[in-house]
Amino acid sequence: MARPSLTSTNWCAPAQVWLLVSSETVERRSFNIPLGKVGSVPLYLAPSWFVIAAIIVFMFGPDIQRLFPTLGVGAYGIAFLYAVFLAVSVLIHELAHALTAGAFGWRASEIVLTLWGGHTQFTSAHATPWKSLAVALAGPAANLVLAGIGHLVSITVQPSGPGGLLLSVLVWANFLVAIFNLLPGLPLDGGRLVESIVWSATGSQSKGTVAAGWAGRVIVVGLVGYFLVWPLLMNEPVQLQFLLIVLLVCGFLWMGAGQAIKFAGISGRVDGIRAADLMEPAVGISQDVSLAQLDANYGAFAGTVFLVSPQNQPIAVVDPSAAGNVPTALRTTTPLASVSRFPSRIPVVPAASSGRSMVDFLAKFDAQEIAVVDEAGKVCGLMRQERIVDAVLGKK
Repeated sequence: MARPSLTSTNWCAPAQVWLLVSSETVERRSFNIPLGKVGSVPLYLAPSWFVIAAIIVFMFGPDIQRLFPTLGVGAYGIAFLYAVFLAVSVLIHELAHALTAGAFGWRASEIVLTLWGGHTQFTSAHATPWKSLAVALAGPAANLVLAGIGHLVSITVQPSGPGGLLLSVLVWANFLVAIFNLLPGLPLDGGRLVESIVWSATGSQSKGTVAAGWAGRVIVVGLVGYFLVWPLLMNEPVQLQFLLIVLLVCGFLWMGAGQAIKFAGISGRVDGIRAADLMEPAVGISQDVSLAQLDANYGAFAGTVFLVSPQNQPIAVVDPSAAGNVPTALRTTTPLASVSRFPSRIPVVPAASSGRSMVDFLAKFDAQEIAVVDEAGKVCGLMRQERIVDAVLGKK
């Protein structure tokens, strides 16, 4: 029996990637093994793939050796080929996701082959319920096509020996992968059907994702009940290997469903953030102003001071500590520029900006400080990146 190879497809807006990718995630990605590119999409092999490859080799190697004693240790080589061909099937599954997404103008950023299958990462800023569903179903459809082609070759050529066994196993593996992925719950591809239905009915993708995540958890409970609880109640024997596989698969599904629910909450909070709510007091002053002039006009001002160009574009941030250390006698002749920090660029957003469009814009910059301007284009506030992250993550 083929091990179910789970696959997942991740939809991320640029802003969500900017907010959610931590140093831990970057470090984890650095261990992935680059395999080149498929078109313009980087392809990686996660080290966890070798774990499942080893499990396949040691699970199926002895069975192949019993069926074909003349192979000797070569039986384990056949089992390893099965692991490799299964990875190729998963890659075709993920490429089907990526190609369908590309037809909608969504940009794939990477494909990773992992312990339980693989995932495709791409942006879908203009996603709709039914486009999302089409992209998700493309993967299982590709596996069904592979199973059909393999079956046609099998009945036409009728290969025997280890090659025939390998072909038969791959046909069933692709068929089972397709059927399993069509179960209606995240993180499986079929979960996008639940998401799309709720999304279409409510107009909220986040609500759809939450519903699909909980559907995934219901599937886990059903799998555990069917494959483990029911046999125990019926006093039927359960093989240890099968028990381990079911528990691992169900654990993966449960964690994936939980991540989907958590991500949906984050996505919902992205839609609700507003620059006016997150900004601190700030003011924009000409870069030609001296410290003495700042004292005279803004002596009691406790907010942030931006230096602005003649075009009213923020170009620097006054350092309060450096400004406070300048002696009184020198403040008249000390320009603010000499006690300011000059970032490579200071992003500017209107105070009325909000939600996904604002965060998508800020995702283009590696900036810790963002200037907020009023309707007249004058600086009225400062928004810090960590404050945005806290708001999206639901922290106070």
